[in-house]
Amino acid sequence: MSVREVVPVAMRLSWLVLFGLMIGEFVTDLPGPGWATTFLPAMVVLALMVATTALQARAAAPRGEPGPPVEVDPPVTGRWSALNSPADKVPSHGTHVYGQTYAIDIVADPETAEGEPPARPAFRWLWPLFRRNRAFPAFGAPLLAVADATVVRANDGQRDHLSRNSLLGLIYLMLIEGNIRSIAGARRVIGNHVILDLGDGTYAAYAHVRRGSLRVEAGDTVRAGQRIGSVGNSGNSSEPHLHVHLMDSPDLDDARGIPFTWRGVGVPANGETFTVEERAAAAEERIAEVRPGDVGGAG
Repeated sequence: MSVREVVPVAMRLSWLVLFGLMIGEFVTDLPGPGWATTFLPAMVVLALMVATTALQARAAAPRGEPGPPVEVDPPVTGRWSALNSPADKVPSHGTHVYGQTYAIDIVADPETAEGEPPARPAFRWLWPLFRRNRAFPAFGAPLLAVADATVVRANDGQRDHLSRNSLLGLIYLMLIEGNIRSIAGARRVIGNHVILDLGDGTYAAYAHVRRGSLRVEAGDTVRAGQRIGSVGNSGNSSEPHLHVHLMDSPDLDDARGIPFTWRGVGVPANGETFTVEERAAAAEERIAEVRPGDVGGAG
């Protein structure tokens, strides 16, 4: 195993040891003073956790100057806004782990009639604490293959949780839920996901996919623009959105990020709105899905 594979395991074991020490302090009467039986070991474990976290980030960091951006198709159609973009900061999410150095988050931002409120609910300081996913226009939006590719991994069994786009919800996500997911590993952080092999050592990762929406499985071949699933709100996510990035390995614990650019769009900056026209093949597919008696709206 490489250093980048060993470090996450060591970090998770450190968390387990720390929890064990905390539980042991309350349910057992260990011999000796408390500072020697619980406090000191806990401090050692915490120091190990800090060290392993720093080592994991360092091991995942790109070596040398990045290569030229890989040009691929946009993974969505319609009107969207960018968040946590590598156009503004690298690493875009504040970390190199999981190959997300050049990752980007995007949220659906459809136009509304003049005088009407935006379709996407705004962040609230107090109320409501949480919102249902169907309140967000991104939920259920089609995910498209960014290039001709082979599916390496496809998982969509995790639930789509409520939004975390209030102050208390965001604190809960950052301090409690996010840390628990980090301990559980990459799969729980990115939630339901698809990884595509684009060839030439380049892989595309789609995170937070909607539960049960995937139309592909490992080993399938897909064409650029083909629908592969739907946007969801699984994993470490504050609201329904798409997190996507390119990397040099299908193993998230061992991957390094690769810069990207979207044809016709480029790399949208934070807060920048962009529109992608629906491609003919995708439009025909969506028309074919409509059946008499169908009811609109995401479930």
